[in-house]
Parts: sequence; structure tokens; C-alpha cells
Amino acid sequence: MLEKINRLLAQAEINLPDQQKEQLVGFIRLLDKWNKAYNLTSVRNPDEMLVKHIMDSLVVSKYLQGELFIDVGTGPGLPGIPLAIINPDKQFVLLDSLGKRITFIKNALRELGINNVTPVLSRVEEYTESQFDGVLSRAFASLDDMVNWCYHLPNENGKFYALKGVYDKAEVQAIKKPVSLLEVIELQVPELVGERHLVILQKA
Repeated sequence: MLEKINRLLAQAEINLPDQQKEQLVGFIRLLDKWNKAYNLTSVRNPDEMLVKHIMDSLVVSKYLQGELFIDVGTGPGLPGIPLAIINPDKQFVLLDSLGKRITFIKNALRELGINNVTPVLSRVEEYTESQFDGVLSRAFASLDDMVNWCYHLPNENGKFYALKGVYDKAEVQAIKKPVSLLEVIELQVPELVGERHLVILQKA
């Protein structure tokens, strides 16, 4: 698996120290192991997880601005854990409303020695502890839902970072809260079939 991650990182032109590569591979091993009992992801093959979960998360890293981020509806820690591993200088809150996912994340953080992540069991609209430089989401149904439920989370310069498949302009136009569209970035994920986009929004 280390060979495969080295190949994928080279294709994405991402340079990482060995320790971070080992943590990423360790995360996939844990996800694969827990998935059998807890059904955390529909992706069953660890090689596929490297592409669809790890690389899909890592390619977002260079666009993140700031130091404090929240990953809403993080599921088993995606994209939050891969991003936290390669950005040890940034802090991440990983929020999900399902206990089994947060239990998995806590275990992964402990086993992999990751100390810049705070897992939180909560519904996003009820979480009001802090404001963030960036609000990340990978699995939200629509941009309108994401902005609506997370509008209280960015600080005055904070941004929404939505990881999407195909980019649909109508989805941005359907957002009811006042936001401005800053950028739509077509992401290149090595060996991934299908389109990926990063939609960056800010409160207007």
C-alpha cells in the first residue's frame, strides 16, 4: 500500500515525509478493519480507499487558507483526518451526528498519534462552540443545505469549502443565504474516474 500511495502522491505532485505517509496508510488499514463491523464507508477495497478517500481529500489541501477548520458531516473522518495528517500546523474539528463514526475517529487519532483534531458528536446546526477560518464538507446533499446549516460557523473572513463531483452552476444559484462564489476549482485526483470540484464560498 505504501508503494501505491507513493505513486499517487507523485502523480499529484504532493511531497510528504515518510511519517505522514505511514499515518495515511495506517488510517486506511484502520478504516478497512472497522468498516467490516461498523459499515463506515461503501468503499470496500483499501486500494480504492487510497484514491477515493485519501487522494480525494489531499488535493484540497493547498487551497485551504487559515489555521482553524471544521469538517461537517465528517463520516469516518473525511476529508478531515487526511488533511490533519499533512497539515500538523492547522487545527481541525471533525463533527458528525453518528456515535459510531466519532468512536472510530477517536480510536484512529489515538492509534495514529494525531493531536491536531477534536472529534465532536453533534448535529451541525446545534454546534456553536467556535467560529472557523474554513468550513469543509464532502458529503452534504446540496450547497444550499451546507450554507444554511453551517452559516454560523465561518468567522468574518471564513470560507466554505465544498467538495463536489460534477459542478452545477444552478446549485450555487439556489443558495438562499447571502454568499459570494469565490472560486470553482477542478481537482485532479490521480486514478479517480469522474469529475471532482472544490467550490469556495464566503458570506456576502
